[in-house]
Amino acid sequence: MSQGPRSGLYAVSSALLAMSSQLEVRDVLKTIVVSARELLSAEYAALGVPDDHGGFAQFVVDGVTEEQWKAIGPLPRQHGILAAMLQKAEPERLADVREDPRFEGWPSAHPDMSDFLGLPIRHGDETLGALFLANKNCSKPTGGCGFDEDDEELLSILAQHAAIALTNARLYERSRELTIAEERSRLAHELHDAVSQKLFSLRLTAQAATALVDRDPARAKGELQQVAALAAEAADELRAAVVELRPAALDEDGLVATLRTHVQVLDRAHSATVTFADTGVRALPAAQEEAMLRVAQEALHNALRHAEAQRVGVALERHGTGAVLRVTDDGKGFDPRATRRAGRHLGLVSMRDRAGGVGGRLTVASEPGKGTTIEMEVPGG
Repeated sequence: MSQGPRSGLYAVSSALLAMSSQLEVRDVLKTIVVSARELLSAEYAALGVPDDHGGFAQFVVDGVTEEQWKAIGPLPRQHGILAAMLQKAEPERLADVREDPRFEGWPSAHPDMSDFLGLPIRHGDETLGALFLANKNCSKPTGGCGFDEDDEELLSILAQHAAIALTNARLYERSRELTIAEERSRLAHELHDAVSQKLFSLRLTAQAATALVDRDPARAKGELQQVAALAAEAADELRAAVVELRPAALDEDGLVATLRTHVQVLDRAHSATVTFADTGVRALPAAQEEAMLRVAQEALHNALRHAEAQRVGVALERHGTGAVLRVTDDGKGFDPRATRRAGRHLGLVSMRDRAGGVGGRLTVASEPGKGTTIEMEVPGG
């Protein structure tokens, strides 16, 4: 390598930090390829992630333009040098890949390559991918640079860290997929409990109105008014579920600003007065902030839609390293111990699950005719 010890070490460090900072698998693959090509002064670099059918599930290149890549055609199969690296899990360093007996040629649009350095990326006994470089760039007037032992050692170090970064990215994506699946399951459950029941009632009421149109128009009119009311309720429930699908801008604005904006929108949209107050709450772990926002949204929805409240107050208070969320209304209230149906209807089970899921707790204080207070406390991080 032409770099001095200090600049070379800095370049390696920067490459490793860049790999570890990515969370998406595709971004990690691209960072690995770009870093390898730059560190080893290669004209071309590529990384293939094998599938279970003799091909590659993903194949990332650097040094090839998008037009060239499209002209090359389908992803390569696991044959020749690539197959050897994946099967034997050993490095391959060649002065001219075209002269190797395993070489099977390239598509017509493929760039010409000579010197070659490749090795597998492994995590334990699993081969995660094949990383390879071609056409070493150097300043020798006679050419014939090629990759040397130092290049192979450096690429080996890069591959070890690449395996860690790629494994972490895969775990992150799997975790996110599980979270999305759980959220979809929860929403499907809520839609079934709320919207589908409303639509079933709407269907029965419409059938009753149809039967009454000729013999009792007055009653039919009443049934049709009920149809309109049920349809409006079903639309409200569906809108509430859609809102749950949209993630709040917590990353950009934080819990306090996001909650304040949400309250201001509700205050303008409803006849009830909705207010917000906070006492210097610090930033909380992302999961806790999202849980608090969702509990606040559910409590506000209950107060404005079910409790017929005229005044609703939302307060966010600092409590040690954590925080306390409090939503209070002057609505008609209810008896939390009365029936499971009431608790389920108001989403109390869901709110308790959200609080418990982030190490917090939820308390409900309410009496018929005396309003309701929902309080959620989290310990912070």
